[in-house]
Amino acid sequence: MSELTITLLRLGYLALLWIFVLSAIAVLRRDLYGTRIVERRAARKRVVPEAAPQQDAPRPKQQALRLVVTEGPLTGTIVPLGSSSVLIGRAPGCTLVLDDDYSSSRHARIFPQSGSWFVEDLGSTNGTFLGDQRVESPTQLATGTPVRVGQSVIELQR
Repeated sequence: MSELTITLLRLGYLALLWIFVLSAIAVLRRDLYGTRIVERRAARKRVVPEAAPQQDAPRPKQQALRLVVTEGPLTGTIVPLGSSSVLIGRAPGCTLVLDDDYSSSRHARIFPQSGSWFVEDLGSTNGTFLGDQRVESPTQLATGTPVRVGQSVIELQR
């Protein structure tokens, strides 16, 4: 091989090594500082609608679109809802992972059924509360009703 080929291979290997080092630093940084929680209420007020919706068109029945953490360490966290259930707890495999000593590893589940959303306690030690009442069995969840899981309060919003 020529000197030029060996030099290009060395430079390529060095560039690949730096890409690996920088990606490892990015992963460590994300783990140390966590996810950034952005306050979106102020941004929503600044948006001005361009046109008013038509009055003649029938509106479809609005479904709940998201879960919002309103109190606790993760205040402002939004979990978009789809057709699958949302598992809440401390375990890394949960949809909403709480960093809370008062929540269980698999604490509660919020799931859709027959066009409505339900909350279910999964045998947690400290319980799941819908408003002021402890959830004993799957209970229908109305929009805006606070659900307390450990130190966090979660609401179903449109």
